[in-house]
Amino acid sequence: MRYSALSLLRGGLTGHKAWARAWRDPTPKSRYDVVIIGGGGHGLTTAYYLAKVHGVRNIAVLEKGWIGGGNTGRNTTIVRSNYRLPQMQALMEFSLKLWEGMSDEINYNVMFSQRGAIFLGHSDSDMLQLAQRGDAMATAGVEAELLSRDQVRKLAPELDMSAAARRPIQGGLIQRRGGTARHDAVAWGYARAADALGVDIIQNCEVTGLTIRGGRVEAVETSKGVIGADRVGICVAGNSGRVAAMAGLRLPIESHLLQAFVSEPVKPMVNTVLMSQSLHCYISQSDKGEIVLGGNPDQYPTYSQRGSPHRIEEAAAEAMALVPALSRLRVLRAWAGTTDMSFDGAPIIDRTPVDGLYLNGGWCYGGFKATPGSGWQYAHLLAKDEAHAVAAPFRLDRFQTGRTIDENGAGPMPQAR
Repeated sequence: MRYSALSLLRGGLTGHKAWARAWRDPTPKSRYDVVIIGGGGHGLTTAYYLAKVHGVRNIAVLEKGWIGGGNTGRNTTIVRSNYRLPQMQALMEFSLKLWEGMSDEINYNVMFSQRGAIFLGHSDSDMLQLAQRGDAMATAGVEAELLSRDQVRKLAPELDMSAAARRPIQGGLIQRRGGTARHDAVAWGYARAADALGVDIIQNCEVTGLTIRGGRVEAVETSKGVIGADRVGICVAGNSGRVAAMAGLRLPIESHLLQAFVSEPVKPMVNTVLMSQSLHCYISQSDKGEIVLGGNPDQYPTYSQRGSPHRIEEAAAEAMALVPALSRLRVLRAWAGTTDMSFDGAPIIDRTPVDGLYLNGGWCYGGFKATPGSGWQYAHLLAKDEAHAVAAPFRLDRFQTGRTIDENGAGPMPQAR
């Protein structure tokens, strides 16, 4: 819905009482062609592309809380496709191209800012790995540029480039098309766009079970009653194991917490996204001026969204070693997202052994940046019952057949990303 300047002023002066809802609040139907469990970014984009690209309109998205209240609103908003492995390159580049046209497509400003994403190198080994990553990207047609120490200094003068630096910097690898986006705007924009195509978005609707007969899913049991479905898509980020267990499935993933926090707002000082090859540390600045910081996951399985204070301390220490000026800022707030950590560091987009039941999970640290591409690929699978060529390698059975994406098997570890 478009608002005039007068209507925006009237809404602001009346507490927004006259504003129409951005999407409907429907009562669940008794049956849908497709039910998507999970109303985060991946679930909403899946519903949107199912309706827009494949013409499936009888769709319900079930969210146990509110739209944007899960991992979509609990991340550091980084968008990039600078991956080393060809399977991940293809998937993330597919997604990045969708990011570049997202605001126009859904008529909602998601504040996608292609300010560039730099991996910093701190040693000869780091620089060798960055060169290998850059070569692999260039071979696949994905833009990458290896930077010297002086080039890094010019792009990010806030970094400690002195000889006495605790984390000396030798150079970096930049993807200039990378950047950040506004996470809640992504959720709201796709929710509104999907609703406009007839998708029912049902909030405060917790899934409590799955009805399975003869090896096929027939319905989803929820806090708002039983909802029949021809096909059911699991798309619940860190809770994939919980929901899959309702169908008697045990997934090759663990759920770990990944924390982040922001400082008080300051004037522009970090012009790009900064990430470290050796340290699992990343720094950016929001459009409101907050410095956004993240670090290592908590390294133990949990479904809690309460992180450990020592992880915040570690991330802050590493960030201050890279950008000493950050030591003068106060922490404004912190949060944690529950991530699906697959054992090869790559997602799962596939059918399950239960007929009519599909899985989209195991995104490790890459969930937010993959939002539109994940939805497109999952929608193709749900509509056609076959994987799109880009998603074909991300099969569930690859862990049984030995066809993992990263043979190091270090998905939950920082060096894998």
